[in-house]
Amino acid sequence: MRKIKSVAPLLVAALLWGQSLLAQASLPDFTELVESASPAVVNISTRQKMPERSMAGQSGLPDLEGLPPIFREFLERSIPQMPRSPGERQREAQSLGSGFIISPDGYVLTNNHVVADADEIIVRLSDRSELEARLVGADPRSDVALLKVEGSGLPTVPLGKADDLKVGEWVLAIGSPFGFDHSVTAGIVSAKGRSLPTENYVPFIQTDVAINPGNSGGPLFNLKGEVVGINSQIFTRSGGFMGLSFAIPMEVAMQVADQLKAEGRVTRGWLGVVIQEVNKDLAESFGLNKPAGALVAQVLEGGPADKGGLQVGDVILSLNGKPIVVSADLPHLVGGLKPGERAEMEVVRDGSRQKLALTIGTLPEEGQELAAAGIGGGERSSNRLGVTVAELTSEQKKSLDLRGGVVVKEVLNGPAAMIGLRPGDVITHLNNQTIDSAENFARVAKALPKNRSVSMRVLRQGRASFITFKLAN
Repeated sequence: MRKIKSVAPLLVAALLWGQSLLAQASLPDFTELVESASPAVVNISTRQKMPERSMAGQSGLPDLEGLPPIFREFLERSIPQMPRSPGERQREAQSLGSGFIISPDGYVLTNNHVVADADEIIVRLSDRSELEARLVGADPRSDVALLKVEGSGLPTVPLGKADDLKVGEWVLAIGSPFGFDHSVTAGIVSAKGRSLPTENYVPFIQTDVAINPGNSGGPLFNLKGEVVGINSQIFTRSGGFMGLSFAIPMEVAMQVADQLKAEGRVTRGWLGVVIQEVNKDLAESFGLNKPAGALVAQVLEGGPADKGGLQVGDVILSLNGKPIVVSADLPHLVGGLKPGERAEMEVVRDGSRQKLALTIGTLPEEGQELAAAGIGGGERSSNRLGVTVAELTSEQKKSLDLRGGVVVKEVLNGPAAMIGLRPGDVITHLNNQTIDSAENFARVAKALPKNRSVSMRVLRQGRASFITFKLAN
């Protein structure tokens, strides 16, 4: 017993030491990666000419010149700008970001928002030398910008594929947060294919790498030292890092960069549909086993989807063999296709699966959105939903690009009020049936099933969506 007692502490110590060595061995060592990649990571500063507030001292506004730049710029944005008089002096606003060199002759990738509206762009290399950059092109939709500096034999970064990343994999960022050059932070891939409300055409890489103002446009590396993304956005309530960072996949960035280099602008594929998420109730109403796909809420007349035979109420399950798990997957896939390219999709229509083939169109310029249309009067008809509807006139149908439908004139107490219908809404489909008259609407509404999800397609201010509800009686 004495011998066992004397050996036991040694065994425990050896075991703990072994576990410590194992834990250390499992953690990545980033030193070689940082040493080899840092020379190609650059700091980007911009200058933009702005009217000088020369009347600040005369108008009761505070004197901001003695404050640190970060606080001064914040306060200046908060102060109403005085009108500029002829001959008034101009000052220069500066912003800081990051970027990286992708070719020895000086092409640099960064974010569009880093260089937007800049009158002058300065790229500072790791050896502190500075080069003036020319903006080759920028794409606000993906937030990618391509710059060019004069040089040869410049250090570059190897490019990787974001598709090869796995959730939980280690990644590393190099950038200039708050102007601190070549700061290195590391973390893991939290998710892939994320959609953000303001970016429909980028399947973002989500990480927990610490990203702060100034990191924008900098590279995200995998452990092989390859750039797999461009750090672009953070989710924050405080203005600083909160564990949610988003990077543009390198495949998307290079598609944009190649088009900017060749043509100076970016074109994307387009279907000409308005889609929405398929939730549990919608899945039930359309005969799906589980929520999946993208529900077609609206087909733009004369668009690629219309010409290809896609219909309102279709649920798109796949595009060119790639599954549509959530509706946000569809814009990512369509946007990556070339205009004029043929595409095949699997859809659920009237409870059965079928395949469609169509030709992808060109995504219109930003700002060309659906226009709102006015609604007039007509014959009224009430129904068990607690809503009064009226016929659409031929002029209203033409202005809304509709072949049928009824307009909501009055919402009474009942199911219609509970699901949020408003006067002026146009109902085009109910329980997967096309509505072409008030009489037809009343007949379909009277036959609605009880205690089962029912879908209704509603057009509001030119935008269409499906809503679901259940009737208890």
